[in-house]
Parts: sequence; structure tokens; C-alpha cells
Amino acid sequence: MTPLLFMVLAMEMGVIITMLFHSPLRNLIIMGLDRLKQGRGLMTSRTIFATLFIVFVFNVYDILKTQKRMIEVGTTNPTDQVLLANHVLEASLMGFCLFLGLMIDRLHYYVKELWLLRKSLKVTRDSNPIQPVNKNKKA
Repeated sequence: MTPLLFMVLAMEMGVIITMLFHSPLRNLIIMGLDRLKQGRGLMTSRTIFATLFIVFVFNVYDILKTQKRMIEVGTTNPTDQVLLANHVLEASLMGFCLFLGLMIDRLHYYVKELWLLRKSLKVTRDSNPIQPVNKNKKA
């Protein structure tokens, strides 16, 4: 599961970097996210998010249970250390995936809002042209 989480993290970081800079690929990603948020796509993405969150919570619970067992015994078992390291790695990767997913959602919202704001500003400018001020006039 760790290689899959690393791949998801790399893809999410790539989407975020692409959304930060204006390019044709950014427009393609925005259109894809718009379509994803329509119809059943939104429900599917929320289900995946909820499943990942539940697995994240169980990993954190396993981490706490392993630490509690290590404290009760008083000695460290090599098997417990390996399990603990694996759970910590998976939990941190899942937490990063969830955070970057939320970041992509917010970036999509802000980029869309900025695009609509610029569009309305352009329409306003075209309908009300501002007269240039002549600085060479004498009073």
C-alpha cells in the first residue's frame, strides 16, 4: 500500500503545481475537476475520501495500541518496532494525501472564483470605458 500512497502523493503534488501556474494544462485540470464535481463523481470522491480517513484513523489507533503494549512490557520487541514504523509511515502518507486532496479542492474553488471575477471585471471595463486624463491641460 505504501507505493500506491507515494504515487497518489506525487500525482496530487503535480496537480497542485499545475494549478498554481497559468497554462493550458491548468485549464484542462480545471475542466476535469468541474466534471468530477458534477453528478455521481462528487459522491464517489467523497466516498474515497471517507474510506481513506477511516483507514487513517485505524492506523493511528494501531500506532497507539502498539506504543501502549511496548510501554506495558517495558522492553522493545523488534517485530513491534517494524510494525510501528510501518503504521507510522502509512498514517503519515494517508494524512498527507487527505491534506493535499483538500488543498486541491480549495485551489479549484479559488481558481474558478478568480476566473469568474476577472471575467466580470472585463465585462464591466468594456461597458464603462474610462476617459483618459490629459495631463497637459492648463488651468
